[in-house]
Amino acid sequence: MQRFPIADAHCDFLYYMVNDGWDLNKPVPRQAVALPYMQEANAKLVFFAAWIDGDMKRNCLQQAMDLLDAYHTMMDANPILTPLTKDFSPSSDKIATVLTVEGGEGINGEAANLRLFYRLGVRAMNLTWNFTNELASPAMRRANKGLTDRGRQIVREMNRLGMAVDVSHLSDAGIDELLTLSERPIFASHSNMRSVYNQKRSLKNEHVKAIAEMGGVVGINYYPGHLSDAATARIDDIVRHIAYGVDLVGADHICLGSDFDGMTNYPEDLKSWRDVPKLLEALQKAGFSEDELKKISYQNLHDYIIQFC
Repeated sequence: MQRFPIADAHCDFLYYMVNDGWDLNKPVPRQAVALPYMQEANAKLVFFAAWIDGDMKRNCLQQAMDLLDAYHTMMDANPILTPLTKDFSPSSDKIATVLTVEGGEGINGEAANLRLFYRLGVRAMNLTWNFTNELASPAMRRANKGLTDRGRQIVREMNRLGMAVDVSHLSDAGIDELLTLSERPIFASHSNMRSVYNQKRSLKNEHVKAIAEMGGVVGINYYPGHLSDAATARIDDIVRHIAYGVDLVGADHICLGSDFDGMTNYPEDLKSWRDVPKLLEALQKAGFSEDELKKISYQNLHDYIIQFC
């Protein structure tokens, strides 16, 4: 099988770098994101998320700053990593990176902090994680509420700056609002297909279609709890979500969004970055063409995010 370049719209490595001392070059047993694994798999574009932990007593803004600092420390220590720019080529020996924020509480409700994050390299942000904050309500709450007035103001400022709005973890009502409010294409960094497995954190068909119509992409994640109701999951479960998405909106709007290092268990046959080529092999066996594989594995995510870089 051809060695395709691979892009990933979401990982949580930075959190464990800050809080558990993880090293990108010396992985511990449960670490999925590591430079040796990424190189082995031909990783060429990786989104590193600054995940704001709502259960941590540490101030959310300070959490965010610690994580953004960790990203820049990681970049300085690993010259093979480079911020994504318009002239980046996946044929180079570099791995492009994009810095994102998972959880809008990290800006403490302030547009000034958002602008500072942008200057520090942040190019995408989820309005919420699993907690209600000053901006919006999450999918994983009983009440289906949308954006707050402050949240709408922040979205407008994200549009003005050129920062992508990520709908993963957002409530259905919030996504409905964003589809009319945002003047730039929105995306889902790590969300699955609710019609394949009915999980409220996954996306409804109408939202997948609307995101695609705007020019956005949906990154399919590998978390077993979002793949099926079985006790375990396998690569074939991920393939089902990808195939459903491609049937729904075409191969130009589906990509990969692993959620690596953001979960405690993985599909039995996909435990880390080094296993991702197995997913492409499974897609090939499922009948995806070489052109479709190139789009899903790398090109779609690259072409979406490059407008913000």
